Amino acid sequence: MNKSVFILPVIVILIAAILSSIFIVDEREKVLVLRFGRVVQTIDEPGLNFRIPLMDQVVTYDDRIISIDMAAQEVIPSDDRRLIVDAFARYRIVNLERIRQATGAGGDQAIAIADQRLENILNAETRTVLGEVTSGDILSTDRDALMLRIRNAAIAEASALGIEVIDVRLKRTDLPSQNLERTFERMVSERQREAEDERARGREAATRITALADRTVVELESDASREAQIVQGEADASRNAVFAQAYGQDTEFFEFYRSLEAYREGLATGNARLVMTPPEDFFDYLRSPNGNVAE
Repeated sequence: MNKSVFILPVIVILIAAILSSIFIVDEREKVLVLRFGRVVQTIDEPGLNFRIPLMDQVVTYDDRIISIDMAAQEVIPSDDRRLIVDAFARYRIVNLERIRQATGAGGDQAIAIADQRLENILNAETRTVLGEVTSGDILSTDRDALMLRIRNAAIAEASALGIEVIDVRLKRTDLPSQNLERTFERMVSERQREAEDERARGREAATRITALADRTVVELESDASREAQIVQGEADASRNAVFAQAYGQDTEFFEFYRSLEAYREGLATGNARLVMTPPEDFFDYLRSPNGNVAE
């Protein structure tokens, strides 16, 4: 009876000691085993493990990819055009001893400290890299090379924390609010200047086309007038030749025909008045009863 009183507590203590010496590493974690604050074991694989109770301390670290959102910061590119840059990064813990030395903590507290230090590193590298290029390069859609440069520059410093920077991405690059209005006004002025240049070129082209058209019209009118005068001269010459031929064949008839033309023009209906003496030659054919010239 007395032995059972002593054995039962011993058994309980042994079971408790065995249970406290067993710990399980999750597949999403990595573990450091510390003995009196000194690292004695690093466990990277999931499974069942053992420790010395009361002597060993198990510190867990996240083995997954961790994302951090960096606070928006102002950068000054090489063309002195201020920009607000918002970025994020992804990293993974790769060296448990280094992150333990750098942060002096484990679990979520270690991640919080690592996030803050990595953000400081990335902010400095972002200002350095983006300060070497123009704002046009930063605002363009093809900026993968810039993000790769920031990542590569941060890898060396981040390795001292026991972490590996996997990726850095620029989420947003905008102008500061105080510069938006000036930028908009400058854009409007540039568009107005371009529009005025286009209008000036249009007026110049219109003037050139109008001058060419006017010259073409003058040339066409001149050619037409010259051809008309040639045709009219040829017609007059032909008419005079006909008249001359007719006059040569019958002189009296030709004189009679010309007198009738003169009567028609001179005695046409209108306000015209003829004042002359009766013996005038103009009425020779009118005074003759036979239509001949009066003798």
